[in-house]
Amino acid sequence: MSSLLYIIAVILIIGWALGFFLYSAGSIIHVLLVIAIIALLLGVIRRA
Repeated sequence: MSSLLYIIAVILIIGWALGFFLYSAGSIIHVLLVIAIIALLLGVIRRA
């Protein structure tokens, strides 16, 4: 389960970076970044 969260977080961060640099999609891109960070934090907390 933790590897799945990590994969989802990485995909969301890549999507955020592409959206941020290639086109402006408003606040949705920043919401994706926040979700990715939360997923990474949950993965780190669950491993500890």
